[in-house]
Amino acid sequence: MILETLLKRRSVRDFQDRPVEKEKINRLLQASLATPSGKDLRPREFILVDDRKLLEKLSHCKPSGSAFLAGAAFGVVVCANPQQASAWVEDSAIASIILQLAIEEEGLSSCWIQIRERRSPDGGMASDYIKSVLEIPQSFEVETIIAGGYAGNRPPASSTAELELKKLHHNSFLRPFSL
Repeated sequence: MILETLLKRRSVRDFQDRPVEKEKINRLLQASLATPSGKDLRPREFILVDDRKLLEKLSHCKPSGSAFLAGAAFGVVVCANPQQASAWVEDSAIASIILQLAIEEEGLSSCWIQIRERRSPDGGMASDYIKSVLEIPQSFEVETIIAGGYAGNRPPASSTAELELKKLHHNSFLRPFSL
C-alpha cells in the first residue's frame, strides 16, 4: 500500500559507499518516464549521475543542502524545458516525488535537493551551475536533484499517529474531516 511506503520514506543524507545494481537503476529511470504530466506533454528529462567526480562537483551547487550528494551512489537531475509546457514545475515535482517513492520501493533511500530558484555559492543560479557541469541546454531549467543509494544512517519510519489530522477538512475548510 502506498501509505506504508510514504510512512517508511525518510530523507536520508548519509549513504553507504556501495553501488546500486544496474537493474534497480533501470527500473528507477523507467518509473521516472512513467510519471504523469499535464496534458501529457512530458517536458521533464532525467540525467542519471553516478560518476564520483560529477557528484562531488554537483554537491557544491548550493551553499547548503547539497553537500551530501558527494556521498550518494547516484543523483538524478530532474530538468525540463519551460517552452514545452507551462506546468513544467509541477510535472518535474511530480516526477521527483514519484522517483523518490520508486527508490524506496527498491529498498534504497533518497533525499530531495531543491534547485529551482536557489542560488549557487557565487551568487548565480544553482540551475545555471548544474547546466554548465552537465552540459544541459540553456533553454532547460533544473527543478531538483534526487540523491539516492543504500542508506548509511536512516531515520525511523513515521506512523499514522504522527499525521496532522487537523489539516483534513470536509466539504468546507471550517468543517474538520473525521477518520
